[in-house]
Amino acid sequence: QVQLQESGGGLVRAGGSLRLSCVASGRTFTGYAMGWYRQAPGGERDVVATMAPRGETHIADSVKGRFTISRNHTRNMVQLHMNKLYPEDTATYYCHAGISMYHQTTGYDNWGQGTQVTVSS
Repeated sequence: QVQLQESGGGLVRAGGSLRLSCVASGRTFTGYAMGWYRQAPGGERDVVATMAPRGETHIADSVKGRFTISRNHTRNMVQLHMNKLYPEDTATYYCHAGISMYHQTTGYDNWGQGTQVTVSS
């Protein structure tokens, strides 16, 4: 039915870069906030970077200046550009579409399956 498909995860050394992509199918998310969350082992699923329908962005302080987000409504796609990665960035990254650009909203969340990002020292 509705699917958010992530790609681009992998293993990278500290200081390196990765670009994650998420393509939605089954429906459009033009009126939704869309972006990325991450969850480290034993941790909570926290917002990383999101974009509202009109282009406003929310970037977590921990990645500000290193990560950027882009969105293409026509292609129903969102990307996360990650630069200068730290080992602390290691996590499963989840594509997300919802009604808030700041947090999860139970009952209104759409999630991808997750893609693993591992940053080695």
